[in-house]
Amino acid sequence: MKLENLNELLVEQLQDLYSAEDQITEALPKMAEAASSPELRRAFEEHLRQTEGHIERLEKCFESLNQEAEAKKCKGMQGLLKEGEEMMDEATEPEVLDAGLIAAAQRVEHYEIAAYGCARTYAQLLGLSDVANYLQQTLDEEKATDQKLTNLAESINVEAKAA
Repeated sequence: MKLENLNELLVEQLQDLYSAEDQITEALPKMAEAASSPELRRAFEEHLRQTEGHIERLEKCFESLNQEAEAKKCKGMQGLLKEGEEMMDEATEPEVLDAGLIAAAQRVEHYEIAAYGCARTYAQLLGLSDVANYLQQTLDEEKATDQKLTNLAESINVEAKAA
């Protein structure tokens, strides 16, 4: 599809995010199960619940734009999650696995922060305040999750070093 204006680019970005969030809902339970740290497991479980809310907000964005909620395969997220799966297969020490899970999760968060930030800005420029507000809410949650992972890493990475 040729993108001819900012509105079409916004819709394309929302479709990409819709796919990314769907992929994340499949990955998070596996990550939670693999985590040995109870705090990290809880963080992944909490983020799964948040991600389900992100999908609902994206559906509201599509509705506001009179568009069908439709996913366009997010190859970027697919690659990030595949790398995370490979790391889960390769890490043998539980503490090292937890540190690797955090690294993989933060890569995902940073991708989402960039994508939601761009989409929010497009919505603002187009005067779509309701869409911009939905995207900002999710962006705020993604940033908070990233900070939570950073806080967990401060102790988990030390444990991985000692392993």
